[in-house]
Amino acid sequence: MITLEQLLQSREDRARHQQDLLGKNPGRSLVCLTVQLPGSLKRSPASLIIGEAGVQALRQVFPGPAPEVRDLPTGYEAYLPVPLPPAEAKLLCCGIEDSHPLGRLMDIDVITADGPLDRASVGLEPRRCLLCSNPARYCMRARTHSVEDLLERVQQMVSAYGQL
Repeated sequence: MITLEQLLQSREDRARHQQDLLGKNPGRSLVCLTVQLPGSLKRSPASLIIGEAGVQALRQVFPGPAPEVRDLPTGYEAYLPVPLPPAEAKLLCCGIEDSHPLGRLMDIDVITADGPLDRASVGLEPRRCLLCSNPARYCMRARTHSVEDLLERVQQMVSAYGQL
């Protein structure tokens, strides 16, 4: 389990690492994958399965060097500089999020010097909640669903993926 302070520190660390990678890879877009799990437990057998599936999907979509992986107590992260314009990379990443059996549990951002691109910037709708048809951000902010119900859905998705 992690604290809110640890989570906030990990976000700051991730942002610094992203800017460092952008500086080391001029002219490239930076793809950053994180595993999205509700609650305070961010590293688990399920998070590893989701993260590894995400890295495999990234390697299929973006051939070349393997992503840099960081398996931290605050969550699984992967980074991949790609030689594509940011909008093109974002569309490919959203394709993974929307089509992979575990894609809804992955957050695949494309980072530029100005920050991450959102789905709207490439003409896509917001992501939907795991449990209902509302935009996910709405349910997260309103705490519409219990962490237990969300974690149960995550486990169902991971179990079904393991049976493919």
